[in-house]
Amino acid sequence: MKKIHSYSLAVILSIVIGCTSEKVSEKKMKNPSVKKKAVVYQVFTRLFGNPNTTNKPWGTIEENGVGKFNDFTDKALSEIKDLGVTHIWYTGVPHHDVIRDYTKYGISNDDPDVVKGRAGSPYAVKDYYNVNPDLAVNVENRLQEFEALIARSHNNNLKVIIDIVPNHVARNYKSLSNPEGVKNFGAEDDTSVVYDVDNNFYYNPEKPFQVPEFLNDYAPLGGENHPLSDGMFDENPSKWTGNGARSVKPNFYDWYETVKVNYGISPDGKKDFSDLPEGAENLDYKKHFEFWQDKKIPNSWIKFRDIALYWLDKDVDGFRFDMAEMVPVEFWSFMNSSIKMKNPDAFLLAEVYQPHLYRDYIKKGKMDYLYDKVQLYDTIKNIMQGRGSTDNIAKIQDDLKDIEHNMLHFLENHDEQRIASPEFAGNALKAKPAMVVSATISTAPTMIYFGQEFGEDGSEKAGFGTPSRTSIFDYVGVPSLQRWVNKKRFDGGKSTAEELSLRDFYKRLLNFTIQSDALMGEYEDIHHHNRYNTEWYNDKVVSFVRYKGDEKLIIIANFNAENTYGFELSLPGDIIKKWNLKDGEYQLEDQLYNEYSSTLKVENNQAKVRIDIKPLQSFILKLQ
Repeated sequence: MKKIHSYSLAVILSIVIGCTSEKVSEKKMKNPSVKKKAVVYQVFTRLFGNPNTTNKPWGTIEENGVGKFNDFTDKALSEIKDLGVTHIWYTGVPHHDVIRDYTKYGISNDDPDVVKGRAGSPYAVKDYYNVNPDLAVNVENRLQEFEALIARSHNNNLKVIIDIVPNHVARNYKSLSNPEGVKNFGAEDDTSVVYDVDNNFYYNPEKPFQVPEFLNDYAPLGGENHPLSDGMFDENPSKWTGNGARSVKPNFYDWYETVKVNYGISPDGKKDFSDLPEGAENLDYKKHFEFWQDKKIPNSWIKFRDIALYWLDKDVDGFRFDMAEMVPVEFWSFMNSSIKMKNPDAFLLAEVYQPHLYRDYIKKGKMDYLYDKVQLYDTIKNIMQGRGSTDNIAKIQDDLKDIEHNMLHFLENHDEQRIASPEFAGNALKAKPAMVVSATISTAPTMIYFGQEFGEDGSEKAGFGTPSRTSIFDYVGVPSLQRWVNKKRFDGGKSTAEELSLRDFYKRLLNFTIQSDALMGEYEDIHHHNRYNTEWYNDKVVSFVRYKGDEKLIIIANFNAENTYGFELSLPGDIIKKWNLKDGEYQLEDQLYNEYSSTLKVENNQAKVRIDIKPLQSFILKLQ
C-alpha cells in the first residue's frame, strides 16, 4: 500500500514484536531448491483491460471505464506468459471500499469521507470472502468470474497471486460472503475496553470517530456532492487507525480509511501469545505448524489463517502480504506454516522494509520472499537518476548473501514512481541496464509492473494523489498499455515503435532469466577488481559473473545515458581457476540480442576481453 512512514505506534510495535535477528555467521550463497528463476507480473486488475481514454479526474466508471476479470482472455494471458512470466499477481481483487451504488446486490454503500479516491484503495478491504464488484460483468457472479480467471491463468501456465492485507481492514468491514460459522472482524469484540487479546480491533471506549481535517484543498470525490460526503462517519466507539494512530480524529496523512487489526499485542507492547521456541529459525514449516497446535491463538490470527486457506481452496497459488512488518513474526510462523501444510509450493511474498527484520520474517516467519526495496531498488534508482555509484551494488549482494534468494527484485510496483516519470528517471530506456542487473544478479525472483514494459509514465491526473504513479485509487486508463491492448486484441496494433522495441527488450531478458541455469547458480563480483585494475572502467558501469555447470556468464551494464565506454575487462584469478580456463582464446556471445561477440584471451593467469559498450547498453556474455 502507499506508505507514509510517520513511524507512529504501529511502527514502534513492529520493532517491539519483531524478534531480534540472529547473528549471521555464514554468508555463503545457498542454492535454492527451485530449479529456475521466477518472474512475477504485477497487474492492477481494474486497469488492465480498460479501453476508455477519457481520463477525467475523479471520473466515474461510466466516464472513465474500468477493466474486468473477463478482459484477461486466453490471448491476453498467453501474451503475458510469452513475455517471460511465471506468476501473475492480480492486485486489488478482494472486495474493498468503492464509491459506487451496488445496493441492489445487497452491498452497502461506502462513505467518501473514509475512502481514498472514487474506485477506492485496494488496501481497505471490506469483504475478504468475495471480490471487487467493479471487476465483474455480472456482479452477482463476481466470485465465479474470478474463479474462471484463476482457471484460465492456470491453463496458460501462470500461477496466481492475490493480496492479503493483515495489518488493517476498511473502517466499515462487513462480509456478505462469510463461510458458515465465520464471524466478521469485530463482530464479537468487547468494545468497552481498549484491548483484549481476542478483540480484532483496538478501541477508544465511549468516544466516537471523527473524520480527519482534510488538507491541501483536498475534498472527497474532488468536491462533488454526495449524500454520504458530509464530514461524518458513524463509528462509535472509535477504533485505532490502520497505521496505529490512536486518536479518535486521525491525521489526514494517517491511513484513516482503515482500522488497525489487533494480533494480541497490548497497547504497552506486551505479547499475549507464546514465544517461538529457541532455534525456531532452523526449523522447517512442519515443525512450526506442530508448535502452534496446542497453543492459545488470538482470534485475529485464526481469522486471517482461514482467509488464506479459503483462497487456497479456490486454487490461488500464493499471496502478497501488505506491510508484513507491522504484524508480529510469531503470527507469520502460524499463518505461513498453515499455508505450507496445505500447499508446500505456495508463493509467499511480503513487504518488510527494515533490514534488521529480514532474517526473522524469512527464517522464523517462513516467508518465501521479501521486497529488496531499501537496498537494491533504492541504490539502483539513485544510479538511474545520476546521483549514485555502481560501486554500492556489490556490497548489497554481500550483505544479503545468506538470504539473497529470498529478496525479490523490482524497479516498479504500484507504490513506486514510474521509471519514465520526470520524478524518477524521465526516460524509460534508463530501465534497460537497471533491469539487466536487477534480473540477473541473484537467484531471487524478478517482478515487473504492468505497463513497465511499454515505458508507461504515470502522468494521468486521476483524482486522489498525484501523477508519477499510475493511480490505484481511481478509474483511469493506462495509455501505453491501451495502445498494446488495441481494443482487446492484445497485439500492440496501436503501440509506438519505441514501445514495441522496449517490450521486445523485456521479453528477451525475462525469457532468458527463466531458462538460465547459471542464474540459479553462483555469483561473483568482478566490478571492484576492474575498478582497481582496468583503465577507463568506471562507476557508471557494473559487471559480475554468474555460473553453474557448463553455463558461464559475464554480465556488464552501462548506466550512463550519454557515453560509450571501451576497456579491457579483466577476470580475477579465482574466476579463471573456478572456470578451469586454460591459456587460449574463448568466444563470448551476447544472449540478449545475439549481435555482439568478443574474445576472452587467457594467458599467464590473466583473462581479458575487449568491451565496447554504448549508452544504456548491457551484455549477457556467454562463454562458448
